[in-house]
Amino acid sequence: MAELLYRLGRASARRAKTVIAVWLALLAAAGTAFLLFSGDLEDSFSIPGTPTDEVNQTLKREFPGMGGGAGTVVYRTEDGSAFTEEQREAVADRAERASRIDGVEAAVDPFATEQERSEQAEALEDGRAEIEDGRAELESGQERLDAGREQAEAAGLLDRLEEGLDARQAEIDAGEEELDEGAREIEQGEALMEMSEGVRQVSEGGGTALVNIAFTESQEEVSQETRDAVMAVFDDDPVPGTSVDFGNDIAMGMPTLVSAAEVIGLIVAGVVLVVMLGTLVGAGLPILTALLGVGIAVLAAMSLSDVLAMASVTPILGLMLGLAVGIDYALFIVDRHRRQLKEGVGAAESIGLANGTAGNAVVFAGLTVLIALLGLNLTGIGFLGLMGSVGAMAVTVAVLVAVTLVPALLALAGERVLSRRERDRLRRGARDGAPERAAGPRIRPMSVGSALGRAAAAVLALGIIALPALELRAGMPDGSSEPAESTQHRAYTAVAEEFGEGRNGPLLVAAELPGGPTEETAEANAEKHRFEVAEKLYAHEDVAAVAPIGVSDDRTLAIFQVVPEEGPSSASTEELVHTLRGLEPVYGIGPLGVAGMASGNIDISETLSDALPVYLTVVVGLSLVILLLVFRSLYVPVIATLGFILSYFGALGGVVAVYQWGWLGGLIGPDDPGPVLNFLPTLLAGILFGLAMDYMLFIGTGMREAYVHGAPARFAVAQGLRAGRAVVTAAAIIMISVFGGFVFSETVMISSMGFALAFGVLLDAFAVRMLLIPALMRLAGDAAWRLPRWLERILPDVDVEGSALERRHRAGAAGGPRAGGESPAPDPAEPADAAGGR
Repeated sequence: MAELLYRLGRASARRAKTVIAVWLALLAAAGTAFLLFSGDLEDSFSIPGTPTDEVNQTLKREFPGMGGGAGTVVYRTEDGSAFTEEQREAVADRAERASRIDGVEAAVDPFATEQERSEQAEALEDGRAEIEDGRAELESGQERLDAGREQAEAAGLLDRLEEGLDARQAEIDAGEEELDEGAREIEQGEALMEMSEGVRQVSEGGGTALVNIAFTESQEEVSQETRDAVMAVFDDDPVPGTSVDFGNDIAMGMPTLVSAAEVIGLIVAGVVLVVMLGTLVGAGLPILTALLGVGIAVLAAMSLSDVLAMASVTPILGLMLGLAVGIDYALFIVDRHRRQLKEGVGAAESIGLANGTAGNAVVFAGLTVLIALLGLNLTGIGFLGLMGSVGAMAVTVAVLVAVTLVPALLALAGERVLSRRERDRLRRGARDGAPERAAGPRIRPMSVGSALGRAAAAVLALGIIALPALELRAGMPDGSSEPAESTQHRAYTAVAEEFGEGRNGPLLVAAELPGGPTEETAEANAEKHRFEVAEKLYAHEDVAAVAPIGVSDDRTLAIFQVVPEEGPSSASTEELVHTLRGLEPVYGIGPLGVAGMASGNIDISETLSDALPVYLTVVVGLSLVILLLVFRSLYVPVIATLGFILSYFGALGGVVAVYQWGWLGGLIGPDDPGPVLNFLPTLLAGILFGLAMDYMLFIGTGMREAYVHGAPARFAVAQGLRAGRAVVTAAAIIMISVFGGFVFSETVMISSMGFALAFGVLLDAFAVRMLLIPALMRLAGDAAWRLPRWLERILPDVDVEGSALERRHRAGAAGGPRAGGESPAPDPAEPADAAGGR
């Protein structure tokens, strides 16, 4: 592989303009494909086969027009007073216009609904009054009948009149039974009215009204055009004296690909590159190539959005990864080329060698990230696998750009990748016959005590940081986590204040009924059981309201709207969903089915949580195999993988503290803390694993190379760390800057992803790779590099550092020590390490 990349680098340098033209053509092609074929991105997530999905499918079969998505429009009067008649008519008019939009099943006029509710209450009152009047009339009739019976008996006419008197008594008894049945029905009606009080559409004060929108398609399939058309009906033609806002279920905004925060992140990355490389040309090259690569990858991915159900966050992930690894991978090659130029290697030869050595490590590092991202498809969760695939596409393009376009641009840049001072020093060295080299600091290996202290400090610090991860609760953001000035947050707050938090996430409960042998029996059973189920649901302490919605035509399925006491992302609502699904409210009926947006998010979170251990096992196993091939050691893969696990849970702990507990809320966290994004732990595992292995390669291969070339184990650790820490530090700061730019996104999904990746890279690069790993390697001594002979014979030699390539191509190169991390032999004056020196 190293030889192939060497030749590829040389060829790209010779045909630099052609290579640049090809990549620009690919960018143009990706842009054209995006303009021609891109479709809508989705703002919600779904997993087929979950309990919520099964209930929705049943509703679609049994109740035509149900099972689709829903949206909420919130109207409020500006002064808080009740809506006037003119305002009510205007709202009703807009609801009627919205119902005619293609893709909308119905738009409910809230005032008509409340009018019906009021009429039902009046009817119940009238019915109770009629029953009372009927009872009074029957009592009066009974008194008259009793008096007539007494008179007939006194007159001796009872035998002749008894038949008529008995018939009259039977009429009175039947009337009493009829009144009793009516009273029971009225009592049930009044009870149902009380249960459904919390499902009202107009607030008690009359100053807030909810227009419920029912869509024909499922929530995740409602097109953005349909949502925009609905919002335009209410927003473009405002009702005088009122304000209108839209719930998170209809107005979830699409995150923008580029914002000021990401630009600031790129500026920080540029500053780091300038400080490290000392030249604007050298610093600008990695950023330029990364932008071109990420443009191709993201535009190509979004061109598939018309045929693939792609979440709005998916291209953002590709942008994050493409920028971060694109800059880093280009930096590794540019830095290697610069060092070789300063050692006196010719420009053409240096480009080839940099591509064959650093480029080889880049390919291998990119491969680890690629495998980890594609492994997300093993979870069996469609949207997560697609996110991994898009991220893998961005990484693949970044690697290809690094090993082809970077050499081409290096050829055009020539010596300008060096600073003016470096170029002058190189020319003076050429005149004097050898390049100048600044003497580096003397290598001093860490002591055993220092190694123990560093290892203990790193493990203790990471353990403490990871503690909040024990309280991790996964979910999906709701309107409360949106920016305070957004329409979604205003709608969520208004509903919570006027109707209760549970109205922001109502549940749909389905109960299977026993039916009956005849239609009359089935109908009677349905009425009886529907009321009993509603009573049982309403009795639950976490239920604020229950409203029966309907019964299927065959009277075997009843559905209810259940309003929880707390919001859709609360722990009590999650517990309520589980409780209802295990509930048998009436003997012979149960378990209940539960659907709704809150229920769907809970199911997705649990499915992802179940898939995480399997995915982590795959990732950890993959980590062991890859590192075993690279380092030809059993010890190194184990400690590298344990380090990844520490940094992973440390990153999760930081996410929980900021986004679930609300720490730093005034700076970067959401206004209202809530559950951690449900797919973030799985996504973080794959991405952080790949990046952690990148840093392990660039730190660890220097140690292995020094050891293989004769340095004692203790010196090999120090030499490898010194050779790789500068570039790894710069690469990590760049990644943290790029990921950190997304932390300030107004979309909590993007913000939490950016924070998790930035914090994870911070912990892994500085606490694990440059503190913990060197300490553990120092403590192990020679044992760190031992490998059973039988295993050594069967393992292929991947030569990630490209040592064999250097030996072939640099035998006659001018000046200095070998590039590639090989360090000078240790000072013989240094005492041998009693613990493991050679």
